[in-house]
Amino acid sequence: MSKTLDNKPTASVAESKVYSKITRRLIPFLIVCYFFAYLDRVNVGFAKLHMQDALNFSDTVYGLGAGIFFIGYFLFEMPSNLLMQRFGPRFWIARIMVTWAVLSAGMMFVTTPTQFYVVRFLLGVAEAGFFPGIVFYLTLWFPSWRSARTLGLFILVTPLSTIIGSPLSGLILKLFEGVGSLHNWQWLFLVEAIPSFLLAFVVLRYLDNDVKSAKWLSDAEKQVVINDLAKDAANRERANKGKVDSSLKGMLKNGYVWLLAVVFFSFNIGYYGINFWLPSIIKSSGVSDDFHIGLLAALPYVFGACFMVWNSRHSDLKQERRWHIAIPAMIGCVGLALSAYCSGSTFWMMAWICVAMSGTLALIPTYISLPGALLSGTAAAAGIAFVNSIGNLAGFFGPTVLGWLKDTTGRTDTGLYILAAFLLLCAPLILTLPARLANPKKVITAPEQTTERPDAVQPFNATIDR
Repeated sequence: MSKTLDNKPTASVAESKVYSKITRRLIPFLIVCYFFAYLDRVNVGFAKLHMQDALNFSDTVYGLGAGIFFIGYFLFEMPSNLLMQRFGPRFWIARIMVTWAVLSAGMMFVTTPTQFYVVRFLLGVAEAGFFPGIVFYLTLWFPSWRSARTLGLFILVTPLSTIIGSPLSGLILKLFEGVGSLHNWQWLFLVEAIPSFLLAFVVLRYLDNDVKSAKWLSDAEKQVVINDLAKDAANRERANKGKVDSSLKGMLKNGYVWLLAVVFFSFNIGYYGINFWLPSIIKSSGVSDDFHIGLLAALPYVFGACFMVWNSRHSDLKQERRWHIAIPAMIGCVGLALSAYCSGSTFWMMAWICVAMSGTLALIPTYISLPGALLSGTAAAAGIAFVNSIGNLAGFFGPTVLGWLKDTTGRTDTGLYILAAFLLLCAPLILTLPARLANPKKVITAPEQTTERPDAVQPFNATIDR
């Protein structure tokens, strides 16, 4: 530990201790919450292995039902985040978790395509705002120069949900076959919804709405964070030449917010397409045992988790964002395209899907840090939700298109090529965002002594400080 002449820790060491304390307090718990949110969102992919035959659903019906979740998600995500600002993160996160748990369990009663569509749509409505709400919540605790690594730790739950959840879902299907009067896919929805319902009540006691209300931080520790957040906002205001509009209207007029939404849309076309169909793709390659399908489906996410952590930390270390998004997107495209080309071999198909997931998952935390770095206040809450909702609208098109192509051609490789093309599109789009706006810059000195960023440029027709 480096020390000053009076034997006190340096400011940087003191800061690191404060943020490590906050990270230990918040991130593990938020990971557990989002783990079950993500599991309840995508377990329909495993339920399909038996649900589709039991209910006589076509691939088109399944693809539409899996994707319609994101229509509800899209329509209610921004209102949900604005309501979070009004009611406070603690209450609103708990409310979201209770409603999605009840609706996820309700999937066990579906018997017709219409019921399937309605419950999936309502599940999207219920869960809307959870992920962008957590992203916004973390901007209240961490400045932009620490955002990618923090989000990297939190979003690590995405691959972890599959690494743990895929074998777990396969095991539930296997163990609950023939138990009671329910089908194993009905047990899957019920069993995996219970933890979300219980955790909602823990949220009410465990989470604090912001730094000032955190009793587990000393006044001095709180001041470190408050000062850093103030420096962060001041630095962005100077970069934007003082022309700041943190209103909802200002957010919607910011051209770069729309650019980020389009990038996320292109990314999610590829990501959710493969995410919902991976168990079926593995089964079609010749693997029949549910538990073995679960183990294989988890493998790409193990590689993705490793590259996600490395890429987000490297992005913060280099204080660079754009290429840490563009290069993984290109890797994801190549991996997905080659997995389609090798669809006749389980080994090579899985090898290239591992490459695809390594690229796609690696870019998520670095990308997700951008909206919160450009926006503040109401604009931040709405902007993060807006970008995420537009992006997740792709979750409707990806699975739906893949299902329609599967019914039409009897193959999935054509759909995978299309998904790969959308991943590739992310790279040139993100590179149109000026590096001087995308890349964070840590401010260590007092705000009035900080060197201004003279090379920053202004977004199209409005600039927004965070």
